[in-house]
Amino acid sequence: MKLIRPCLTAASFLLIILCSPAGSAETPFYEGKTITMIRGGAPGGVGEMRTRAVANFLKKHVPGKPAVLIEFMAGGGGSKAANHIYRGARADGLIVGSMPGGMVSSAILGEAGIQYDLDKFIYLGSPNSESHYVFFTNKKLGLNNIAKLRAYSGLRIGAQTVGHPVYYTGRLFAYLLGLKDPNFISGYSSPELDIALMRNELDALTGVASNVVKQNPEFFEKNLVDFHTILEIPRGDKHPRFAQLPELESFAKTEKERKLLSLHRTFRLAGSPFALPPGTPKDRAEILRKAMRDMFSDPEFLAEYQKLTGEEASPLVPEAHDKAIRELPRDPETIEFYKMLGGTQPLPAR
Repeated sequence: MKLIRPCLTAASFLLIILCSPAGSAETPFYEGKTITMIRGGAPGGVGEMRTRAVANFLKKHVPGKPAVLIEFMAGGGGSKAANHIYRGARADGLIVGSMPGGMVSSAILGEAGIQYDLDKFIYLGSPNSESHYVFFTNKKLGLNNIAKLRAYSGLRIGAQTVGHPVYYTGRLFAYLLGLKDPNFISGYSSPELDIALMRNELDALTGVASNVVKQNPEFFEKNLVDFHTILEIPRGDKHPRFAQLPELESFAKTEKERKLLSLHRTFRLAGSPFALPPGTPKDRAEILRKAMRDMFSDPEFLAEYQKLTGEEASPLVPEAHDKAIRELPRDPETIEFYKMLGGTQPLPAR
């Protein structure tokens, strides 16, 4: 019996090892955990819907299928949330920032209250990045070519507010097209802009190409407007309905003007950035980056995103997001010129 007992003990010990957790597949880090998405804005609107679409599907693609909750942190056009993600949030892979694109432009333009370094976030990508803009005028003006457009004085160009992306883009169109004494009129909601154009209160508008096609089919069916040029975001991506239009960069004369366009493109291309705090462990960050890549190619996510937001997804994967941020023009001359473009002063002569 003394000889048998040690053998039984050894066998039992081996059985315990084989059946223990150490002998089985490792439990995924995210199993049983909760990821908190901090949305840089108040509830409501397309911004929340973009965040909600990502939150609903991220857990599907993260090993362990964690719960995903959304917290709202409004303030500073998204800078309050970005400051928190950068300085105050736990860097443990369980906190994800969901910020509006303004976090990128605010940092580059040196706006007040920015406490984060744009280059130190760990970017997870964005569900939206394409944002082609077209410039068009009321057909009644008879400005059916660039020469006539340039000869017209005092063109009334509408926008929502000073500093709004449509306002910036309209000023960019007017500057690079060399328009004569354009008049920029703000204070309209998006639907009001189209009505004002048709009522002859405005002469010209800048619109997101996909929205113009979807919301204003009568522009095409009844030939109500003249389309003049397009700003491709990203550059080289042709919109099927406006492929015949000259790209705005073809009107740029100098490297300074091309840098200006590059800066504006990247601000819009950044979309709605999802990011982790600096210092998040690399293995956890890579799990989430892979999950986002997989999600962006998931047909179910793409369908749900369109259903929730009313727009087609145009994903920017993590690596492309890194590249876009890294290649942003940072020279003071370009930045100061861009800031001037967003103001109310007359456009400078070219």
